[in-house]
Amino acid sequence: MLNRLSRPAVRLVERYLPDAYLLVLLLTLVAAASAMLVERQTPVAVLRMWGEGFWGLLAFSMQMLLVLATGFMLASTPLVKAWLARLAALARGPGSAIVMVSLVSLAASWINWGFGLVVGALFARELAAQVRVDYRLLVASAYSGFVVWHGGLAGSIPLTIATEGHFMADAMGVVPTTRTIFAPYNLAIVALLFVVVPLVNRWMLPPSGEAVLHVPEAEPSAPPHADAASPADRLEDSRWLSWLVGLAGIGFLADHFIGGGGLDLNIVNQAFLMLAIVLHGTPRRLLASLQQAVRGGAGIVIQFPFYAGIMAIMVDSGLAATLSQGFVSIATERTLPFWSFIAGGALNLFVPSGGGQWAVQAPIMVPAAETLGADVAKVAMGVAWGDAWTNLVQPFWALPVLALAGLKARDIMGFCLVQLLATGLVIGACLLWL
Repeated sequence: MLNRLSRPAVRLVERYLPDAYLLVLLLTLVAAASAMLVERQTPVAVLRMWGEGFWGLLAFSMQMLLVLATGFMLASTPLVKAWLARLAALARGPGSAIVMVSLVSLAASWINWGFGLVVGALFARELAAQVRVDYRLLVASAYSGFVVWHGGLAGSIPLTIATEGHFMADAMGVVPTTRTIFAPYNLAIVALLFVVVPLVNRWMLPPSGEAVLHVPEAEPSAPPHADAASPADRLEDSRWLSWLVGLAGIGFLADHFIGGGGLDLNIVNQAFLMLAIVLHGTPRRLLASLQQAVRGGAGIVIQFPFYAGIMAIMVDSGLAATLSQGFVSIATERTLPFWSFIAGGALNLFVPSGGGQWAVQAPIMVPAAETLGADVAKVAMGVAWGDAWTNLVQPFWALPVLALAGLKARDIMGFCLVQLLATGLVIGACLLWL
């Protein structure tokens, strides 16, 4: 049944979904027009909001480029390639490959979202090289595991409100993770998604005659050099320099974790980079891998500034607050977590940032929870799950995965649309009744 349902969704998306760059341009126009029509902002005011916010994601853009580059470099080392190949060899057919990549992505994303994006995409590449399976669905399955990240160990909203002195501390206090990440209802959502996501992906598997097969091109080896190597050539082929610097970086990471440090995006990138330096062995091999890795970063470079501009329009014009208030106005004590989930999902299409969304929605959702007598921790997790949920159809977060896989957004979004419906039912039902 899901295979029959996914077919029209895939055809619809392939036919009508534009390139991710064109989509962000359309979203820019929609946000600008909405700010003028709904919030009565002048064209000049909207133009200023957009222009002044355009470069607001520069640091994050660099982080995402490094997610792409460092993850690829690590995966192209002989040791990691052998591990991925050995794990992929456990797949006994297309169905088991889909289930395996879904579970690996879910587990990795629950630990850390950046880790999950890279690991899922790289494992999908390796599976495609060994199993005859629809590559579009394989990559979509790898990306679908990302849906659990905000309910996991690196969820930005639950970690923010568990931090002393956070910006809403006066209104809601400090909320421990026992009431958010490790609350029974949240663990139930995660457990159910670990069952539902792989099954839905498996049931969407097209017949072998309709499968789109693709084996990603092999990574190039390091370029040869002349036998009479110069001192510079010998240095590029030496191992001692890479090992000295790489092992020093690994030593820093060990000290970081021993001292109680956490796992964030910078630490993930640093770990991937230092391991890649050590495992590639020579600077020449590392740089050859880097040249291949950066080819897919164009989408991140050109699109993220536009998303920063959209976020500025939504927040500064008051449009994001108006959207959240609209959902709060129809909520009750029992349904407020559910409506915060729906509001978070809708807002995420224009403000694809968990921390950014919470900054907009917290001043609305927290007082509403207090007025209605709702569980403020559960309301916050409703916003968090809404943010994670519509990431399934938000190209912003899919760009690193698509770059690593060599696909376009339209190739996977039809499958992700079906997954959006399935996971939305699970998350919404748990927020309503648990």
